[in-house]
Amino acid sequence: MEMISLETLPDTPAPVIRVGDTLFSEADIARETPFHPAGSLAEAQLKAARALVVRELLAQRAASLGLAPTSEDDDQALASLLERELKVPEPDDSACRRYFEAHRERFSEPSRVKVRHILLPAAPDDAQARDAHYHLAERLLEELRQHPERFSEMAQRHSACPSRDQGGELGWLASGQTVTELDLALHRLPPGLYERPLASRYGWHVVSIDERLESTPLPFAQVAQRVHHYLREEATRQALRQYLLALEAEIGVEGIHLEDEPEHGVSRT
Repeated sequence: MEMISLETLPDTPAPVIRVGDTLFSEADIARETPFHPAGSLAEAQLKAARALVVRELLAQRAASLGLAPTSEDDDQALASLLERELKVPEPDDSACRRYFEAHRERFSEPSRVKVRHILLPAAPDDAQARDAHYHLAERLLEELRQHPERFSEMAQRHSACPSRDQGGELGWLASGQTVTELDLALHRLPPGLYERPLASRYGWHVVSIDERLESTPLPFAQVAQRVHHYLREEATRQALRQYLLALEAEIGVEGIHLEDEPEHGVSRT
């Protein structure tokens, strides 16, 4: 991520942001920016600026209530402030059930496949090895079509994966549990020995899908705690957002608005 060079900033930089009577300069934002990695410098600067504004709004509100933080207990003071002032509605059972019924796909046992494989290693840029091991994979497949009981033996002889010690068995895999290019293929293959070698960044794979379990919905009773936790977290985010916007309006902020989207950047005053 591109960083702001503090040496290039003026000795007395002009203020960029004002929170009440507190001013923040470009140098303040530059010092905060490394703590907010992002895809671009502008986005990181905006995240840093927002963080400075939020902390200052909370600090000023805490001070007005006699909860002024010190360097030793600032987090404790701000936590006490939010516990005292943030009103978060507790989701009741009916709200949890409504959310569950509207989002059943989020609360399902994922589909899984029971897999064995033989990895014939070849780096992506090693054309000679990839060609040689592709042809080896085809020969192994031809042999396994005739003698499927030899899969474990061939895995132990040829596979570069540690699973060779278990006859190539990877066990039950849900989506996302193996390398991306292989993962995408495994969950679309029919049961049995797949007829062609599968490519990944590690080489070629001879694959057998031994069993498949499709995704199954879970009952509400089994996921009620998860649903409640999700709704409570969402309510907390919304309550905190409204609280900060109210503080912004009450205390006054110039140079940035908390409702701004990241791509809007930090406005100059």
